[in-house]
Amino acid sequence: MNFASDNHYGVHPRILEAMVEANAGSAPAYGGDDWTKKAESQLSKIFEKEVRSFLVTTGTAANGLALSALTPPYGAVICHGEAHISVDECNSPEMFTGGAKILGLHGPAGKITPAMVEKTLKGFIRGEHDPKPAAVSLTNSTELGTTYSPDDVKAISNLIKPRGMKLHMDGARFANAVAGLGVTPAELTWKSGVDALSFGATKNGAMMLEAVVFFDTNLADDFIYRRMRGGQLVSKGRYLGAQMLAYLKDGLWLENARQANGLAAQLAEGLGKFKNIRIPNPVQANEVFAVMPRALNDKLLASGAKFYDWMPDSLGKAIADDEIFVRFVLSYATPEADVRKFLDLAKDLQS
Repeated sequence: MNFASDNHYGVHPRILEAMVEANAGSAPAYGGDDWTKKAESQLSKIFEKEVRSFLVTTGTAANGLALSALTPPYGAVICHGEAHISVDECNSPEMFTGGAKILGLHGPAGKITPAMVEKTLKGFIRGEHDPKPAAVSLTNSTELGTTYSPDDVKAISNLIKPRGMKLHMDGARFANAVAGLGVTPAELTWKSGVDALSFGATKNGAMMLEAVVFFDTNLADDFIYRRMRGGQLVSKGRYLGAQMLAYLKDGLWLENARQANGLAAQLAEGLGKFKNIRIPNPVQANEVFAVMPRALNDKLLASGAKFYDWMPDSLGKAIADDEIFVRFVLSYATPEADVRKFLDLAKDLQS
């Protein structure tokens, strides 16, 4: 009953098999191999547009490197206050951008709104004494398991683009957002004004694989140097290319995401039936957040279930001293039986 993180589960067999097949013989290094070239071409196909894409090994690197192409060192990047780039990457975006300021806004359910962004932009009134507003970064799906629809993304894009700002999307769980919303990758990105995407795969079945995808291809002109300087030009790049090809082949990436999302919906529905557990936010991807009695939380953990407590400030509402705010993350590889077992356990411990 491991609901701690989708990172806790292994590599999808089809991806692992593709890596083994790529292991035979020799191949050009540093992304010059056929797997990488085909993977880059395939990314253009799924986004219905000629994109420039760069394979890297971690989401933190993808975010920092992408933002380095969108903002100068004296710029500011606006995001949600709980965005990964703000609180979970040890100042990596600031390092990669050469010192750009990350400005976190606190909106409900992990999302920021155009009104919040506009209010923030109105605060930049001191010229060169302030950082220059350069970009907005949206996480989709968000750190609280909600999603930005194409209309949500467009609304923010339409606000910032006349100001010369760029729009980045942290897509560590992009597949879950696409699957949950029932839209196309293109509709959720460049058709809604996204300039660059950190396209995640590791949480959804890959071993170690992300891609920085540029829809505004001019932004990628010097990205080969940024990636190299950032230590992300992998010498045996064929293993990244092989992962990406297998991840995209026959829609595996969306198949995995739908499975994880479906399990999250099952868990949320089951938890919602208990009078002493509440689900404060919509469950729109593969994460479920709940408020429950601390006593029940302790019993569940003592019985072998694995999940994390979460920052109560995320809730935006006060919770009682005897309650706790917790997170459950479902993976494509989470056994459905574990969801049923956990719900049965929660029922048995209701006392």
